[in-house]
Amino acid sequence: MRARWALLQAGLMVHWREIELKAKPAAMLEASPKGTVPVLVLADGSVIDESLEIMLWALQQADPRGVLEAEDSAVLIEQNDGSLKHHLDRFKYTDRYPGASKEDHRQAGLVILRSWSERISRNGWLLTDRMALADAALWPFVRQWRLADAGGFDADPHLTPLREWLMRFLDDPMMQRLMQRADPWWPGGMEPIFPADAIAIPMDQPLFHLALESDWQDAVKRGDYRVSTRGLSLEQVGFIHLSWQEQVQATFDRFYADAGAVLTLRIDPKLVSAPLRADAIHTGVLFPHLYGPLPIASVVEVSPFSSLPAC
Repeated sequence: MRARWALLQAGLMVHWREIELKAKPAAMLEASPKGTVPVLVLADGSVIDESLEIMLWALQQADPRGVLEAEDSAVLIEQNDGSLKHHLDRFKYTDRYPGASKEDHRQAGLVILRSWSERISRNGWLLTDRMALADAALWPFVRQWRLADAGGFDADPHLTPLREWLMRFLDDPMMQRLMQRADPWWPGGMEPIFPADAIAIPMDQPLFHLALESDWQDAVKRGDYRVSTRGLSLEQVGFIHLSWQEQVQATFDRFYADAGAVLTLRIDPKLVSAPLRADAIHTGVLFPHLYGPLPIASVVEVSPFSSLPAC
């Protein structure tokens, strides 16, 4: 789950093979003999078969929220992947571990969870006042613990900050995309794209973005543009909203009609370095999104909205 989360955050698309672990295909075992998921096969044939390593690879391609910027995530991730997972497995699947005490592992796990909750009560997040790699890497395991003991988890007053932190992830619209499923893959079978509600953006068509004049002037001074849409930053949203030409008028009418001086930025997608992906909004309509800053050099024309240039 955390590997998928990172792929979504980074604006990446992958061919998706859903694996039935009771019938592991030979192609999977050839790529990764250890026989567990996830497995990511890169274009050059190299293989990444640890979820944390896939997260790091994806966020190194694009990290629009700055998840990798916070330091000291390694200690908490080691605690999660080691101690917490050890107790979670034996608390959740006690019958698989002869001699294990469900209650002993529950109590040991709660010590860790309560320490994380205390951290969150001070910072809002595990390490600082913003999301770090530790937050992204740990929340799927906290979710698993809650699924194993929802009543106890929700009733524990010591876990209130942790519950609220977890709900930020679970209530995110991205969660529905994260949980998409496909039929088990078989050799020669179809390979859908993940995320399933996204498409690649053609590089031969211009993209557009509406910008407040003041935001654009600030971006020119800084060297890149980091506003997602009116009043919201790239770091807050996770991508910059773009439009194809036929979508610009509706975007203006919905968000910018009372905004004063509005500029239309015409963008050459071939000059953009961060990942581009067209994602479906709640209505099912696809809009192009940029998962990183917009380079000033990629903006090939700037004009007042009323004089939108023809393609």
